Amino acid sequence: MLTDKVALVTGASGGLGREIAFGLAQAGAHVLLHGRHADKLTALANEIESTCGSAELAIFDLEDEVASAIALAAHGRIDILVNNAGLRDRRPIEDLDRNAVRRLMETNLVAPFDLARTLASGMGPGGRIINVTSIAGQIARSGDAAYTMSKGGLDSLTRALAAELGSRQITVNAVAPGFFATEANSEMVADPSVAEHLARRTSLGRWGRPEEIAGAVLFLASDAASYITGQVLAVDGGYLAHF
Repeated sequence: MLTDKVALVTGASGGLGREIAFGLAQAGAHVLLHGRHADKLTALANEIESTCGSAELAIFDLEDEVASAIALAAHGRIDILVNNAGLRDRRPIEDLDRNAVRRLMETNLVAPFDLARTLASGMGPGGRIINVTSIAGQIARSGDAAYTMSKGGLDSLTRALAAELGSRQITVNAVAPGFFATEANSEMVADPSVAEHLARRTSLGRWGRPEEIAGAVLFLASDAASYITGQVLAVDGGYLAHF
């Protein structure tokens, strides 16, 4: 389905990024794995190479525009960009200073903008940019203002990039995960009260499994989604639709 395509997945060393990278590789793409942990990325690349596809490392600092441009230029053409890397800082607004907010915004919003700007010029017709946002871009909860702000911005950036890049036949969409049982959420996964909440609050009544995110990304990266752009696809077990 994605044979001869080159895909970059940021934040690929674990959680949803790992599953997205596997899914793209299984579909035939050569996957560039970005992350902060070279050992995990090397193990993932070796696993992909030995089981289902083709992968290599792309290590650079998301906050360094020059470093990212140089690193990406070395890999030549990139057809699919998946902006998956993100930070979360759950604190009341009184405990968040400007530096904390700026750090979160740099990773969750500015870096996707920079990567899209850097790579779009080299994408031909059929290029794909897929942002991994969150249902927190559309709804909010107490104690999570900075993250919610960044993901709401990423939703808006998705629409803005779709409008600007559409004339080049590049589509820009987003996937908004709900509650997924990843390593980063391990404490919440172990909390029975969260499971009870999801049983009441989601249509499917459970946590999402990390491997359940890849299908949405693969769809948006494929020719099947060639006339879809500027959209945010919730992958949330019905959380946003259920009350």
